[in-house]
Amino acid sequence: MRRVITYGTFDLLHYGHINLLKKAKEQGDYLIVGLSSDEFNDIKGKKSYFSFNERKMLLEAIRYVDLVILEDNWEQKVSDVSKYDVDCFVIGDDWKGEFDYLKDFCDVIYLERTPEISTTKIKSELNSQV
Repeated sequence: MRRVITYGTFDLLHYGHINLLKKAKEQGDYLIVGLSSDEFNDIKGKKSYFSFNERKMLLEAIRYVDLVILEDNWEQKVSDVSKYDVDCFVIGDDWKGEFDYLKDFCDVIYLERTPEISTTKIKSELNSQV
């Protein structure tokens, strides 16, 4: 069984997220999603509309996702790869090169994002309508 892992905030779930998760699942047989905690989002300067538990529930309902785990710091990726016996790390191509250090532990794939949609764009457009 080939295990794949990805990470993110996954707030305001949209079809770009679904595309990314589908492409990630196509890289293996079992997809693990490291979901950023609310506290970790604060550290990253992000504010989620939905709480961690709400975002986790949404991700768990997606057929491509097999397991959702807590992400609460940048450094946990190496230990997660080992702990969950991960074969492949997948992330959006806007992070290209940032996680190459993981190539010592597993395959690393940067997937193309869905260019016309993002949570940032949705929030921006909603704020401009207010």
